[in-house]
Amino acid sequence: MRGVGHASGAITFVNALPTGVGCAAAVDLPVEARVEVERTGAVDRPFVALDGPSDTPLVRAAALRALERFTPDPRGYRVRVAVRSAVPVRKGLKSSSAVSCAVLEAVARAVEAPADPEELARLAADVGVERGLSATGGFDDCLAAARGGVALADNPARTVLGRPPPPTEEAVVLWVPESVHDPSPAWLGRFRAAAGEGDGAVAAARAGRWAEAMRRNTELVERTMGYPYASIRSELHDRGATMSGVTGMGPALAVLGPEDCRRALVDRLTAEPGSVLSTTLRPDGAVPGGRTG
Repeated sequence: MRGVGHASGAITFVNALPTGVGCAAAVDLPVEARVEVERTGAVDRPFVALDGPSDTPLVRAAALRALERFTPDPRGYRVRVAVRSAVPVRKGLKSSSAVSCAVLEAVARAVEAPADPEELARLAADVGVERGLSATGGFDDCLAAARGGVALADNPARTVLGRPPPPTEEAVVLWVPESVHDPSPAWLGRFRAAAGEGDGAVAAARAGRWAEAMRRNTELVERTMGYPYASIRSELHDRGATMSGVTGMGPALAVLGPEDCRRALVDRLTAEPGSVLSTTLRPDGAVPGGRTG
């Protein structure tokens, strides 16, 4: 039995660490998981085989969770998994959420089990917490990765608070510095101490005031993480950006603006150390990579 799962990276409007409420929007950085599932009849334990670069604890945990959820007895199955991802790892672009969701969907499809994006996102969020990759589970991140569009969610309760319309900006440019940070559980206390400030970003996101939500969230994240991005963001706005901000806990910076400003935004960020990715928001229901579902 074979199955294919798709998900994508995402960017942050509101980080969930301060208040538990997060808001993320999918971007067209595709992730694809391909699995082969075989029913063996064994009674000891499930077997997971991972191809080369796909051999990570996260992929293994997601495959096992999928067997537990979508088969009558996971001990009677073996699954081979191969993952292809365009999402940079450990940069705040939701690579873990996207990979987990894609693997979960692929296994569900292989065994012909129904699984909607919300269920996949909840399972992926649980995997992220259990693997120590996320303090909250990033349910909003997982939902955006699995479904597309914008996701506003209460992460501890795993509930959807809204599916607001996305920004109308056509250009999304991502600056990805080379640095990395410790997983979010190590930073939770510092962010929770700023919960009052986080409330303002949440209120702006609930009202669809995306530029304000991203600005408020980013000022909080930059101060907590020590990112000196303020002058870069100011220059980007001078070049036509309508909003910019740290995505996740960084270090990546997401910049949105009209299509006719894309080149100017790319040129400015190319002057900084690191890499620059040019993409678009991924609409609700669209399969990553330019295909429609």
